Amino acid sequence: MPVSATKALRVAVLADSDTRWKWGALTANRIAAGDSPESDIRLDGYLLRGRATPTPRQLTEVGVRADSLREVTAVEFLRAMGEETAGEDPYDVLVLALVGGGVQAMLHGLGRAWNGRTRRPVVVTGYVGVVYEKLADGLLLRHGADLVLANSRQDADRFRAVYDGVGADASAVTEVALPFLGGTPYTGAHEPYTVVFAAQPSVPENRGDRTYLLDRLIQHARRHPEREVLLKLRSRPGEHTTHLEELPYQRLAQKTDLPPNLRLVYGHMGEVLDRTDLLVTVSSTAALEALHRRIPTVVLTDLGVREVLGNHHFVGSGCLASWDQLDAGHRPAADEEWVARQGVAADGGYATAFDQARERIAELLGRPGGLPPLAPYYTPATAPGYLPGILARHHLGPDGTPLPGAPAADREPGAVRQIVRRAARGAYRHGVQRVAPVIRRMGEL
Repeated sequence: MPVSATKALRVAVLADSDTRWKWGALTANRIAAGDSPESDIRLDGYLLRGRATPTPRQLTEVGVRADSLREVTAVEFLRAMGEETAGEDPYDVLVLALVGGGVQAMLHGLGRAWNGRTRRPVVVTGYVGVVYEKLADGLLLRHGADLVLANSRQDADRFRAVYDGVGADASAVTEVALPFLGGTPYTGAHEPYTVVFAAQPSVPENRGDRTYLLDRLIQHARRHPEREVLLKLRSRPGEHTTHLEELPYQRLAQKTDLPPNLRLVYGHMGEVLDRTDLLVTVSSTAALEALHRRIPTVVLTDLGVREVLGNHHFVGSGCLASWDQLDAGHRPAADEEWVARQGVAADGGYATAFDQARERIAELLGRPGGLPPLAPYYTPATAPGYLPGILARHHLGPDGTPLPGAPAADREPGAVRQIVRRAARGAYRHGVQRVAPVIRRMGEL
């Protein structure tokens, strides 16, 4: 049924990490809003239990409000969605802010939970940032949602080409922009001039490359004592983000004397960019946030321009440069045509970037007879050797039903169970960040 002009839109977001919660919640606000990203919607957040479930500190740092927020297993979430749809006032929109396999599992699980029902939410999914790897795999795992959001014109073209190329329906692809762009446009140098290196959890991966980048950052600070140099970190030791971080820069920095003008900082990237004069990164999405504000931005070439680093995405941007060039005073100028194709909308078009998605959602909610069943490209017939394993990781059978022994969904875990769960998650993170690197180094001897 159509969305009432006076009724608050009910939106649910399922996310599996702090970054995806930020993307999902902000996307929900953008696609559900009228002229303001904070318009009247009811937003319920669900955090998928796993290795990267956000901590309270990470959720606070993201800074996105929700009317309710709780941690769930996949089976618990599916049961909740089945009950919601059977109620009098079901969700209007469901945003799946998950890794590709999680999206695919939820599409099949939701299809089973909503079997025979036409009153269901519009299902939306997409990508947190730059899509530079596993394009076909990730896209086909997301196929079946009512809207598959593309963060730029370039991505929208690529997404449609993949779907058309395998004979899948490409009508769900909808061009938008990154939902977390914004902030005050850059107008000139601050005092002191501030250089920010945006670190990434898994790029680069090995100790040698990460130590090299840290050393070059330290050298830059020493060469330019008049500048403030900030190492912007994604998470504190023991916390996980979308990607594993086995070698946090904090630990590497403990082994060296940092110059007084170099500081390690956490917090909201938007607040850090408010005082940034030069943003430096290997391939972080922060580069697009900076370009949106027209902040001079450098994508490093020191370790090569390689797909594994993700900086190949910035070929043609005008932003590629090395630390040697930065030490010598180089200030890059972004290529306007390249920027325009990336959904950065530095020319002021950001205000209308989500209009098409809003129109699609309104059209689907007003569809006579309700919405058709979810129809993913992958089925037991099209991918019998791939799909069952994806579903099983979320305790679902090949038809989307919960497997025997799946976590119970009829009650909240007790205090003892919560303590055990937190301890197990902490042990896992300790193993990833402390034990695994040691074993890897021993294996290289």
